[in-house]
Amino acid sequence: MSETIEKHEFGAEVGRLLDLVVHALYSDREIFLRELVANAADATDRRRFAALTDAALSPPADGKIRIVPDKAARTLTITDGGLGMAKDELARDLGTIARSGTRAFSQTLADASAGDRPSLIGQFGVGFYSAFMVADRVEVTSRKAGAEESWVWASEGEGSFTLAPGSRAEAGTDVVLHMKEDAEEYLEPMRLQHIIRKWADHITAPIVIAEAGTEEVAGNQGNALWRKPKSEIDEEAYTGFYRQVAHAFDKPWATLHWRAEGATEFTALLFVPGMKPFAPVEGERESRVRLHVRRMFITDEAGLLPSWLRFVQGVVDTEDLPLNVSREMLQSTPALARIRKAVTGRVLSELTNRAKDAEDYATFWENFGPVVKEGLVEDGGRRDEIAPLLRFRSSTVEGWTSLADYVSRMKDGQDEIYYLIAGEPDALTRSPQVEGFRARGVEVLLLSDHVDAFWPEQLGTFGEKKLRSITQGAIDLSGFAGDSAPEGEAADTDALVAALKAALDGEVSDVRSTDRLVDSAVVLASAGYGPDLQMQRLLRRAGRGFGADMAVLEINPRHALIRALAARLAAGEDLAEIAGTLLDLARIQDGDTPRDPTAFARRVAAALAGAEAPAD
Repeated sequence: MSETIEKHEFGAEVGRLLDLVVHALYSDREIFLRELVANAADATDRRRFAALTDAALSPPADGKIRIVPDKAARTLTITDGGLGMAKDELARDLGTIARSGTRAFSQTLADASAGDRPSLIGQFGVGFYSAFMVADRVEVTSRKAGAEESWVWASEGEGSFTLAPGSRAEAGTDVVLHMKEDAEEYLEPMRLQHIIRKWADHITAPIVIAEAGTEEVAGNQGNALWRKPKSEIDEEAYTGFYRQVAHAFDKPWATLHWRAEGATEFTALLFVPGMKPFAPVEGERESRVRLHVRRMFITDEAGLLPSWLRFVQGVVDTEDLPLNVSREMLQSTPALARIRKAVTGRVLSELTNRAKDAEDYATFWENFGPVVKEGLVEDGGRRDEIAPLLRFRSSTVEGWTSLADYVSRMKDGQDEIYYLIAGEPDALTRSPQVEGFRARGVEVLLLSDHVDAFWPEQLGTFGEKKLRSITQGAIDLSGFAGDSAPEGEAADTDALVAALKAALDGEVSDVRSTDRLVDSAVVLASAGYGPDLQMQRLLRRAGRGFGADMAVLEINPRHALIRALAARLAAGEDLAEIAGTLLDLARIQDGDTPRDPTAFARRVAAALAGAEAPAD
């Protein structure tokens, strides 16, 4: 018998790359099963196709791919009734890494019509070697359809392989993996079923797991829902599939199912969830839409949607996308770029249509609005499409409002869209920043999401109206009359402004009177350039602050406290310490902290006790 065993050295390219394939090509060892199942499905399709044109060949008996774990022998066998391989094919396709059985076979289909082509999956010559990640020896017994003899290819993955006559009653291939000690988990039927459901659930060939002495257990559904016509799918089927791919329990808010034809053809079945996921989308930054090629799951890391649409779940399946050395590492191809662009555009179109129903859209916005806003920062090319989707709370209307609705309600002579950002939603409605605007009936959009400090500057304008933070620069409201506009006698504050500015030198950039306050004595603003107050706070917390001198202290000349201080200054009183207290009050009102909380507390306590505050 030993005389019939032929020993061969791997091709030079295998000797260089086999170690890389085993240890570095794949990030997850379980990928080996996907690769071997893909090869088996490929061989089954090839035999079915060959039988159409060669009367001497018959199609596979049942077309099943069998996975047989044997814990006693510590082997895992993957069996198919596909086209099989002759001796020279085993040596050529398993002995070199540059050739691919699938790729070579595909060349013979150049003249075949698209409808007659089988679903050829993967590149056999590379994926096969992933078996050595879990096996210290691999044996392949194969019989070519139409041939009488069988051959056994065997290797321990260390530079050589052997070929010897084998025994197989029918055409097809058996791949036997002698598992490593640290890979015995892949002999557990439940583990195998989980891997198949994850990676190959929707390939058409039925996959069964057949543990010795037990009945066959279905490994995959074999039904690619997204490939079926929409008319044949009911809501229950869509919901069930959504819950499977999204690992969710709710019903989808939106279902998008379409087939794209043209330069790049693909089928997509996508879902917008009906509720926030348990794992916050703010933490996970990448889209996890699953990419399939000819029904075979390839990866959920293809970036098919931008990060600001990462809440969308589902599947995109194409036959046009090329792969490089493994299914895990996609080439950056024009086809993939076209798919990304088309899928993103379709999701945006769906959101635009659904936004016409304000009540229904509010459900979506409350769940995922903050994530969508990120697109204004990250996706400059689509800002004009994203902006109409935005919704906001407002100082004058109940519920959510859009930028377009805001513009339609703007006052005569108003040429800016006003907004206020605060870290806490409740602080917005009570903020002294809004007092003067509310008194004159001028609407202010109230923003409190984490991304709101960043996108307004990126968007800049909407409908030729500039977006303007009401904390940035001096805003003249005198041109807007209102039923409850500020009334009362204003104090002459010129001397008080000069005194406060001198006392706060180095801590504020300016002190000025303002007409945008009603009930409050003071308020902070930023200069007419640079970041607004909320952005300044964020930068300070990140250790990149512009310094306190960026702030402007505005005083209300009609407020009783300011009138009293003006009188006390005129009487010769030194207001240096009071100036610091006014600044701290303004900071607290805006959700910030006093410059020196301990000193501020002592001054307040002393004032309440009616005594002079101790020196700092």
